[in-house]
Amino acid sequence: MAYYKKSQQKVNQKWYPRSIVVGDPITTQEVADRLAEISTVSRSDTYAVLQGLSSVLKSFMKEGHSVKLDGVGTFYYTADTSKQGVDTPEEVSPKQINGVRVRFLPEYGRTSSGKVSTRALVDDNIQWHDIATLDPASRGTGGSTTTPGGGGEDSGDDEDSTDDPLV
Repeated sequence: MAYYKKSQQKVNQKWYPRSIVVGDPITTQEVADRLAEISTVSRSDTYAVLQGLSSVLKSFMKEGHSVKLDGVGTFYYTADTSKQGVDTPEEVSPKQINGVRVRFLPEYGRTSSGKVSTRALVDDNIQWHDIATLDPASRGTGGSTTTPGGGGEDSGDDEDSTDDPLV
């Protein structure tokens, strides 16, 4: 079951459903437990692999590669640059880079006409429910209702916008 809240956009004052998450995030341990249930790999082995995944991804991306995990998607770095550009290509330097972000594109399938038809991490049968109708006691142990990424309810991020070139 997925949840949304009613959210008014500041730009046009229109109301839209905004997806949210409830409760505390699922832990690595819980993911390892679930993976162990559906495979022949032990919980401890699964947990050890998941614990090492971050450093392996980081290492490959640091070398300039993107990392594609079958059935999951592709991870890659992008650079956050200063707002001030320079006038010539010779002036471009790493000093203009203020930070690095990790981007993620879910794996997808295309129809014969080239349109995106499926995304690996999106279930075809999501049932959306208004969070306002959910009893506060059943929202999870943390009771939080935040946007994915920790922006909070009033983060102002436009969930409908994307820099996914595949959409």
